[in-house]
Amino acid sequence: MKLKLVFLSFCLALTTQLYAQMPALERVEPMFWWAGMQNPKLQLVVHGDKIASRDVSLDYPGVELVKVHKVENPNYLFLDLQIAPSVKAGSFPIRFTKKGSKALSYTYELKSRTQDPNRIQPVSSKDFIYLIMPDRFANGDKSNDIVKGMQEHTINRDSMYYRHGGDLQGIIDHLDYLQDLGVTTLWLNPVLENDQPLASYHGYANTENYQIDPRYGSNELYRQLGDELEKRHMKLVQDVVPNHVGSEHWTIKDMPMKSWVHQWPEFTKSSFKDQPVFDPYASETDKKRMQNGWFDTHMPDLNQDNPFVQNYITQSDIWWIEYAGVDGFRIDTYAYNDAKFMAQWGKALKEEYPGYYFFGETWVHGVPNQVYFTQGNTVNRGFDTELPGVTDFQTLWGIQAAMNEKFGWDEGVSKLYTTLAQDYQYQDPTRNVVFLDNHDLSRWYSVVGEDLNKYKSGIAWLLTTRGIPQLYYGTEILMKNFSNPDGKVREDFKGGWSSDKVNKFTDQGRTALENEAYNYVKTLANYRKNNPVLQTGKLMQYVPENGIYTYFRYNPDKTVMVVMNTGEKTETVKTDRFAERMSGFNSAVNIATGENVADIKSLTLPAKTTLVLELKK
Repeated sequence: MKLKLVFLSFCLALTTQLYAQMPALERVEPMFWWAGMQNPKLQLVVHGDKIASRDVSLDYPGVELVKVHKVENPNYLFLDLQIAPSVKAGSFPIRFTKKGSKALSYTYELKSRTQDPNRIQPVSSKDFIYLIMPDRFANGDKSNDIVKGMQEHTINRDSMYYRHGGDLQGIIDHLDYLQDLGVTTLWLNPVLENDQPLASYHGYANTENYQIDPRYGSNELYRQLGDELEKRHMKLVQDVVPNHVGSEHWTIKDMPMKSWVHQWPEFTKSSFKDQPVFDPYASETDKKRMQNGWFDTHMPDLNQDNPFVQNYITQSDIWWIEYAGVDGFRIDTYAYNDAKFMAQWGKALKEEYPGYYFFGETWVHGVPNQVYFTQGNTVNRGFDTELPGVTDFQTLWGIQAAMNEKFGWDEGVSKLYTTLAQDYQYQDPTRNVVFLDNHDLSRWYSVVGEDLNKYKSGIAWLLTTRGIPQLYYGTEILMKNFSNPDGKVREDFKGGWSSDKVNKFTDQGRTALENEAYNYVKTLANYRKNNPVLQTGKLMQYVPENGIYTYFRYNPDKTVMVVMNTGEKTETVKTDRFAERMSGFNSAVNIATGENVADIKSLTLPAKTTLVLELKK
């Protein structure tokens, strides 16, 4: 169905019915800010019926109204404020006056800085990230399952498309479980309001930038989650979507200007092809379609060339860092964004919070394709993207090949080895997030044919290789399925609902096989958590032979040896080849089992198994 976007934007902006229903002053965003921020500039978005017809004034020491922007839609004003470094926290009225009309006023507050400078702890290779889809993890508050006035008001756990009722309270209730597992960082799929009529549970079509979806909880509860994590020395990653919003977003229902989103004569979806972004031979037409095409009919593509859009995105993300103590961002669909804007966005975050960490989703094929998006201008990008890390799809393809392909010169585990051998192209590959599955991908246990040995090999690699490991909720208890469609890999964590007949959060609720998997993850994750050698230690890998891949993580204090047999039969590996890293060591401890290995001159590995050994002198 063709969507006449230009016509839509005019209709949405000029509908007389909307005028009649709109309050004279509907909202001001951001609704408050903080004194003492590094950037003295702040742009407020003001929305209300014909608000542009009014004069604006304010009077507060240290705050100057620099400029009032009137745009195409008379229901908007954009106010540029300059905030002096010496300004004191406090409140003041912003007045909107018009001769012959009642004056309007908004009490704006500059709060004292919320966050202690030491509160924001950048995510790093010392961490272990656990990804949760909030709607499908645990329902801690039944009272918010259905919220009056929101468009989607059906709870149906038997459907993969409807909401199931999981929420922030459910996550808070299970922090002990996550901490015990060895998790240090939570990444939640987007939790901002998604008041879309259908399939709003996944969160990637937000309709508000400053409000948590009430079916998950409240802004205050989200901040409480951040506080609870901080008490446990854990961290919070927020999933942000700068590329697009939901079609029901308030700025789409009444757009400030036609250029707020990318306009096309008829509906045009992105090609989702990353190559035109960096292809020296690419046509401008292909590049434009890739970056300016819409993600879907209900996800309008924001025009990041528009300075008002730029400010709106950047300020709302900084607001959440300061308000809730968000320690990092995962950036959805990174490659589809305007690259120079994202560099500007990243620089703004780092200037406000030095060392701040964020990583971009780069679902691409080929190491150079992936490196292209990372910071440092390492592959002749022409400018610094300011992006510290990416979702490392290349190592994902490598570990999948290692487990499922027959070994060969370029096949099987050779792909994993070759992928890591190309790390020289990154400014710092240890900032990449490595993973086995996520909310868009088939679950790891299914990918390896429900073979527990292969499953464990993947987990062993995840928790011992370089980078920041990320586990998808339920992977530790062998949740399975293929992403056809995506909803099949977004099932509920059993035990998260009071009506569940089993509780997988407990030993008693899990099967023997599930407990074996859970305990394997827990053992390796907590070893990693307590041993810097697997966090920041150097890596040395050896060319795979006969399907055997061997690598070491080492620092001055410890050496860990990982030996992966990807073949179909038991193999005995003589270790004299690894003397460069094993010299002086004569025994080891199997980290997964705690067993002593008295003789390490040779190692016997059953088919499709991986040994993780701490070497001893």
